[in-house]
Amino acid sequence: MPVTDFEFKEKYQYQNGFDCYFEYVLFPPRYHGISPSRTGKLIVLLPDRSQAVEGALPVGHNSPQKPPLGLYAEKLSGTAFTAPRHENKQTWLYRILPACAHPPFTDAPAPNESLGHGVEPLRKLHYIPNQLRWDPFDHENETDFVSGLHLIAGAGDPTLKQGLAMYVYAAGKSMDAKKSFYSADGDLLIVPQEGVLDIRTEMGWLLVRPMEICVIPRGVRYQVHLPGGPARGYALELFQNRFVLPELGPIGSNGLANARDFQAPVASFDEDCGATAFDGPNEHTVIGKFNNVLYQTTQRHTPFDVVAWHGNYYPYKYDLGRFNTIGTISFDHPDPSIFTVLSAPSEHPGTSIADFVIFPPRWLVGEDTFRPPWYHRNTMSEFMGLIQGGYDAKKGKGGFVPGRKLA
Repeated sequence: MPVTDFEFKEKYQYQNGFDCYFEYVLFPPRYHGISPSRTGKLIVLLPDRSQAVEGALPVGHNSPQKPPLGLYAEKLSGTAFTAPRHENKQTWLYRILPACAHPPFTDAPAPNESLGHGVEPLRKLHYIPNQLRWDPFDHENETDFVSGLHLIAGAGDPTLKQGLAMYVYAAGKSMDAKKSFYSADGDLLIVPQEGVLDIRTEMGWLLVRPMEICVIPRGVRYQVHLPGGPARGYALELFQNRFVLPELGPIGSNGLANARDFQAPVASFDEDCGATAFDGPNEHTVIGKFNNVLYQTTQRHTPFDVVAWHGNYYPYKYDLGRFNTIGTISFDHPDPSIFTVLSAPSEHPGTSIADFVIFPPRWLVGEDTFRPPWYHRNTMSEFMGLIQGGYDAKKGKGGFVPGRKLA
């Protein structure tokens, strides 16, 4: 503490901050030599080193008649155009070919009982007042991250952009290098419990390890690799609103999850394409989730061709070891909301659609205070998962072990 000592070491550069407006452009280190652009101009890439592409981002405007380097300007909106300025989310992408350059989407097969069946899995959830517990899911060697997502709880309806869905994922292999996925239903919060996720997004790479979390925004295409073998964890898809940092109130200007500790990717791209969108050397499959129905298209260019971007709508990750835990130094326990990392506010002030809360290692020094949290009955439903360590309230045989879920 305060930074997690990861066994699998970091290998990417990031931009730090939460809800920031970023502007970055970068060639990945593996590119070298001389590469022609679509317009016939030459882009010189220095051997074995990262190089910013000078002039790739337009200066002073977003969509010039002729974007630099023969790139296409594309706007990705995360909110309505007319959303208030403090809520407005958008990013400008400067890419080799526009994302819309693909054949029509067609129905894609449902990979499991949760995905690809429309809203029926959510409507068929059995709501009961009992406490429930699930054992850790088995690793499935033939499934990747997407096909390994299993719905186990939720409420609401993605067609109305209301509510959320809770998943457990168990993946045994990386996604195919020529396949990508995106969800038009909501933002996906991923919490690894076992195994490393190497996630490629349109904006760049994120390495996400147990004790880190990441959020992939609605509509962003991505691909998940497993560099350390099988992976398992938890995920929450937020159909409504987006995650924000909780207000600190009397705590002051610092504490809990600090904005400076969130990390966003830097630009990284492939040139797997032809002179036009339809004559590239390889086929790339893009799978989209729309109202929990899967669709796919096959295109002749990679979706990971963003050379530069600027905006405030992007994926990000966070090391839970950096959470600044706050608690009592006199008596009694504060409400567990004091451990909130991210919150998704509803239209009703003070009431969230979902709060992501952690109970990290910490000192408990309450005088004449019952050490475990007091018994309580909530107006909110709780979904709990253990990443590592032991949970004092449920020890022993049948207790709460890493990978187990409790609702």
